[in-house]
Amino acid sequence: MAGDVLEYPDIAQEVKGAMNGGRLKLSSQGVLFKNNKTGIVEQIRAEDIEVGKWLRAARGYELKLFMKNGTVFKYDGFKDTDRADLADFLKKQYSVELEDVELSIKGWNWGSAQFNGSELDFRIGSRSAFNVPLGNVSHTTTGKNEVILEFHQNDDAEVSLMEMRFYIPPSENSDTSLETFHQNVMAKADIIQATGDAITSLDQIPCLTPRGRYDIKIFPTFLQLHGKTFDYKIPYTTVLRLFLLPHKDQRQMLFVVSLDPPIVQGQTRYHFLIMSFSKEETISLDLNIAEEDLEQKYDGKLQKEMVGPIFEIVSRLMKALVARKITVPGSFKDSKGHQAITCSYKSNSGYLYPLERGFMYVHKPPIHVRFDEVACVNFARGTGSTRYFDFEIERKNGDVFVFSSIEKDDYSSLYEFVSNKKLRVKNRGMKHKGKAKDYDELFDSDDEGMHDAYLEQMKAEGREKADDDDDGDSDSSSDEDFNPDQSASDVAEEYDSNPSPSSGSETGGTKSDEEDQDYEAKEEGEIETQKEVKKRKKKEKKATSERKPKTQKKKKKKQNEDPNKPKRPASGYMLWLNETRSKLKEKYPDFGVADIAKKAGEIWNKLDNKEEWKEKANVLKEKYQEQMKVYNENRPDEPPEKKPKKKSKKPPTTTVSPKKQGSFKSKEYISSEDSSASEEENKSKGEEEEEEKKSEVSEEAEASEKEEKEEDVEMDEEEEEEADADAEDDDDDE
Repeated sequence: MAGDVLEYPDIAQEVKGAMNGGRLKLSSQGVLFKNNKTGIVEQIRAEDIEVGKWLRAARGYELKLFMKNGTVFKYDGFKDTDRADLADFLKKQYSVELEDVELSIKGWNWGSAQFNGSELDFRIGSRSAFNVPLGNVSHTTTGKNEVILEFHQNDDAEVSLMEMRFYIPPSENSDTSLETFHQNVMAKADIIQATGDAITSLDQIPCLTPRGRYDIKIFPTFLQLHGKTFDYKIPYTTVLRLFLLPHKDQRQMLFVVSLDPPIVQGQTRYHFLIMSFSKEETISLDLNIAEEDLEQKYDGKLQKEMVGPIFEIVSRLMKALVARKITVPGSFKDSKGHQAITCSYKSNSGYLYPLERGFMYVHKPPIHVRFDEVACVNFARGTGSTRYFDFEIERKNGDVFVFSSIEKDDYSSLYEFVSNKKLRVKNRGMKHKGKAKDYDELFDSDDEGMHDAYLEQMKAEGREKADDDDDGDSDSSSDEDFNPDQSASDVAEEYDSNPSPSSGSETGGTKSDEEDQDYEAKEEGEIETQKEVKKRKKKEKKATSERKPKTQKKKKKKQNEDPNKPKRPASGYMLWLNETRSKLKEKYPDFGVADIAKKAGEIWNKLDNKEEWKEKANVLKEKYQEQMKVYNENRPDEPPEKKPKKKSKKPPTTTVSPKKQGSFKSKEYISSEDSSASEEENKSKGEEEEEEKKSEVSEEAEASEKEEKEEDVEMDEEEEEEADADAEDDDDDE
């Protein structure tokens, strides 16, 4: 250890029967002790130390420092080897001798009582048997020959001392008389007596904890609350912290007083006193304090007459009397600009205030959690609607506070606040373990082990829809293989001979003729059904082609791409992203590839100066065009038989005109290029069918022309070259 500083990380301080762990540091300026429980740093100036004592205690060795004003501080948990360092340090830095105290172990219950400062030292012979801190005495009474001491209770103490009785036999010596003993105890005991006039008083102040309206009297050493049912007296020594918090309705101010030990009423403990003041209410007070005390005792922080808003006046009074700083909210703002977050703790609704050094929740029950005692925080999905989420705070001692029903709009501000304070974020019950990187990840993730009936139903419907799409694709492929010319030749072969004039329905016909007629009618029905199916499949094919992404065509085309062909240059955005991707990964180490891309897009959209990257992209584009020009000139000529053919959808040369229900069409109504029937005969026998044929052909030609235009618009120069190459491959395959 350094010669001018001594540090002990595991030391306990005795406070009203409880041992509070902390860190002890001795320096040339004084003694510092930081309480692990409350986080309060207690400082003792070097010039105030009068005596130091070293004695054996239950946990090892104890250091007792006696102040010049009679106050005693006890620090327990030292080792025997620490005595030499402490003795040299106290003598060198504070000019204080460290005395060794021998304790009596006889176990006698009679001896002599000595009052040393604020302690009662019970001695057996020349050695000390035990010490009673008179500051822990809450009440004392006298009997016939005895004095009864009652002690303050500490909830943190495993075993509490309730009462002690000292029997004092009658004696002629006035120094050991009963009255003298009682007066010495009363002089140092922490007994609150409302003697004298109060500094000021406030009437009917609304309090949230303990609930009710109280008349508050402010005394120099304590605060008195007088209600209809209960009265409370709060010593200023029990005040740990002061908070001034604005209510979310912008009309009230909450003044919170943290207490240790708390206010006790039966089995109820009130660790916080919360007073509510209206912002618009003003007050004028005349303080019952002498002018000399205002200047000397309070360093001019108070004035004889104080006028202003009531919450401001009370805050200034308490700050001067308690000698504690007032904590107010810092820079945190929620989605609506407020300094508090509306949430629920268990079944009660309240407000969570993110402060600069901790979290404060009001009001039922009030909770204060410091950052140095937080193990981790957790953002969890709410049990109800996805509009809300839960915020969990886990302390190092294992306690977990769950604040639920927080609106999802407050997620980003709260997560940014937690990240800036360097608190560890842990997501339990999430699909991705670890830190919550993105807002969508929190609200869109599902528990893997939870069965969702609605989700399963949606999946089943999706599979059925996918099966239907597959069937439509197979029909479309079979429709592409259909050849109208080949179908026309098949029909021509079937009706190769000319019909005899005796056959037909006009001559009545024989039984065989009727059978032939039925057969031909059946064939005709099949032809009409195919026509209807063809129209339906064309519509399905067109809808399917519109739904298909463009990448499905490019997958096949990129397989035959020339490796010597120059690559297309990167855009300005990609050039910028290649240079900034490493910086984004360092700034957001927990982001994945998709998260980095999303964040980069947001930054690029907000970027003001993009001309630099666009100029670089233009330079690369010009270079690429020159390379493509050289590549096209040096590319070897392809054989003539492999010249690309432009795919076009010609109208079918063979058409079958539709017929009304229940009618029959013979061969002469089936037209083809090789047909020997004359045009006049076809016109005379089927004018309506010919008109329908022309309209159908024109519709198909228009549809094919429209599809070609859409394909030409969507296809750029590179895709046209790849399409031509595919056309060559198709010709070779044929």
